[in-house]
Amino acid sequence: MDNFRTVLSSSPSPFSIGLRDPCFTIGSCFADNLGLLLQKHKFEVLVNPFGTSYNPISIHKVMNYAIRNELPSVETYGELNETHFNFDFHSSFSALDPKLLHRNIANSIAKSHDFIKTATTLLITYGTSWVYERKDNGELVSNCHKVPAAHFNKQLLTQKKILESFENFYQQLNAINPNIRIILTLSPVRHLKDSLELNAVSKSILRLSCHTLSEMYPQVEYFPAYEIVLDDLRDYRFYDRDLLHPSGEAIDYIWRFFGERYFTRDTAAFVKQWDEISKALAHRPYHPTSAMHQKFLSNLLSKLEELKRTLNVDKEISQVKSQLKR
Repeated sequence: MDNFRTVLSSSPSPFSIGLRDPCFTIGSCFADNLGLLLQKHKFEVLVNPFGTSYNPISIHKVMNYAIRNELPSVETYGELNETHFNFDFHSSFSALDPKLLHRNIANSIAKSHDFIKTATTLLITYGTSWVYERKDNGELVSNCHKVPAAHFNKQLLTQKKILESFENFYQQLNAINPNIRIILTLSPVRHLKDSLELNAVSKSILRLSCHTLSEMYPQVEYFPAYEIVLDDLRDYRFYDRDLLHPSGEAIDYIWRFFGERYFTRDTAAFVKQWDEISKALAHRPYHPTSAMHQKFLSNLLSKLEELKRTLNVDKEISQVKSQLKR
């Protein structure tokens, strides 16, 4: 027996992603992981502009703010221990000054609205089916902001509610950008606060919902990040030290799988080239003024100057020039 693990096969997607295809990522921290890798490789991407969000209802809600370029209602704001926040947004938006909070949220919505109108790909990562409902008004929150648990009812979303929420969001998205493609992913991060058993229940509802949505809508498909970690890699060495989040090695493996599925041939070639350039930029020589290293820098500068015709590499060029002897 030669095979000791189940390897997922990577078949090309019906649609592809190129460097010039604007990508919008939103959802759990895996949306950050993939979005930052796209950003690192010079893709045009807006990465999780509202901060991490885990449940589908909250993700669809903030996307609707962006689509309509609409500000959240006054009921969504709160204050605790002099800190002002919004229940629909991540704690990174919280502020001591309520005006600053409102301004940051408005800027993020406006930026997202402009971007989503021309984006070719929307990557959504769902994290959990467990949600918290405010007792005072019955609204679901994206973030509890350390408000005491007594103010919320914890409940499990049904597939029906997820599908209905997606339908409403999808219709509005399609109205302003009918050509956008949606890639759904399920976060491989385990939510052990819910217990292993209830985490499995939560993930199964999300996975079934993703499958149903990919069957219902031709512009929606599922990317198996969850299955790659749980069934292909399937080992604790591919988790971080907290044993909950995928390790850097696992994220890199998923990234390669993602590229094989979605990148055009030219894009894949560039990603490989940029990886080599990135390694060269990170190189720290023992003798930076030596003739050998100066030649290395000159060759690297030439490669960057060549890419300058099509990409913004001003930062990298400046970095190399600062190390060249004058």
